[in-house]
Amino acid sequence: MKALVTRLDSFGDVLLAGPAVRAVAARADRVALLCGPRGEPAARLLPAVDEILVWDAPWAGFEPPPVDRAEIEELLDAIGALAADTTLVLTSFHQSPLPTALLLRLAGVRHIAADSVDYPGALLDVRHRRDPHAHEAEAALDLAEAAGFPCPDDGRLRVLPPPDTSGLTGPRPYVVLHPGASVPARAWSPERCAQTVRVLTAAGHRVVVTGGRGEKDLTACVAGGHGLDLGGRTAAAELSGVLAGARAVVTGNTGPAHLAAAVGTPVVSLFAPVVPAERWRPYGVPHVLLGDQRAPCAGSRARDCPVPGHPCLESVTADDVLAAVEKVMRS
Repeated sequence: MKALVTRLDSFGDVLLAGPAVRAVAARADRVALLCGPRGEPAARLLPAVDEILVWDAPWAGFEPPPVDRAEIEELLDAIGALAADTTLVLTSFHQSPLPTALLLRLAGVRHIAADSVDYPGALLDVRHRRDPHAHEAEAALDLAEAAGFPCPDDGRLRVLPPPDTSGLTGPRPYVVLHPGASVPARAWSPERCAQTVRVLTAAGHRVVVTGGRGEKDLTACVAGGHGLDLGGRTAAAELSGVLAGARAVVTGNTGPAHLAAAVGTPVVSLFAPVVPAERWRPYGVPHVLLGDQRAPCAGSRARDCPVPGHPCLESVTADDVLAAVEKVMRS
């Protein structure tokens, strides 16, 4: 049996799909994964994926592209060439799987399973209703089981074995602080991050600051003269190695939090409540959530903080983070 799993969102979303992908792979002869460009680096870290298709869907992401008929026809040809017997369409709680399901039908996929609150007509063979309070990773596993793919293992996040990154980080032990986030509403201020590096260092912790290529100014500011600045120096695989070597990771609700969980590292999560923590918290590892989860922005899915002063996160102090780091390291 050939199977296709789709998850068209970001880096962290694809990591959270990993347990469901493994569930499908346990019964399928071959598994392909259809993801978006922001999720591709995570897809290449997942075990049990035999083939990856990348497509920027007009209904996914923060800056979706315009609908392009020629690109859609190319995608239909690529999906058709897979000759998949069954497909799992994974989406977040607020998304509809039906646009993806329509394309899969047009590409000739015979059996399609998805979570849907909307009437699917002839688009779905398995219409599942997710638990509205379930974590995203658990919801994906529930759908997989409903489609005939029970979880074959402990259901935790996993990635391929990380590379040795001691040449980047220097010797252990160290703590990682990742200050960036996919949207401003989920980010702690650079000033608070820099202060935390100083406080952690004064408490005897060596701090490694990570960030993407576009975050070099941010990581340099945060690291200052106290932390090791690795901004722009780690692709996805290298970042997994850096996080795997850490005693704890301090970050917001963003991809590296889920990557840390996938390599088994405890997380101190600076979690802005614009999305529910019960669905997006670090999964399967010791963690501490910091931030006011009952702030006025709760559940708003805002990309920019709608409350002056960003109180949900700015109420957190560097000393709060230090205490949380030392707590998760004892877990």
